[in-house]
Amino acid sequence: MTLPEHVVYEARECAKLFRLGRDIEGALQMVELIDRSLPLMDGASVERQAEWGRVLSAILACQERQDWLGLADWLEVEFVDLIGAVLIK
Repeated sequence: MTLPEHVVYEARECAKLFRLGRDIEGALQMVELIDRSLPLMDGASVERQAEWGRVLSAILACQERQDWLGLADWLEVEFVDLIGAVLIK
C-alpha cells in the first residue's frame, strides 16, 4: 500500500472511531494522520494548499465543538477527496 492509499485508509478508519464514539482514540489517530498527510501537500498548488487549510480548520472546529459525526464526515469525504486531488495534480 502506497503512502497516499495508506492515508486514505487511515482517514476512513479514524472516521469510524469517531462514529463509534471512540473520540479519544480517534483524536490520537487523527494527529498521526495529519502528520503523515503533510508531506503529500508539499508542492501542491496554492489552491490545494488553501483547501487543505479550510479542511483542517473545519476538522478542528468540529473537534472543538465535540461534533464527532461532523468530524467523521469531514475526514471521510473532504479530507479523502483532497488527498486524491493532490495526487492527481
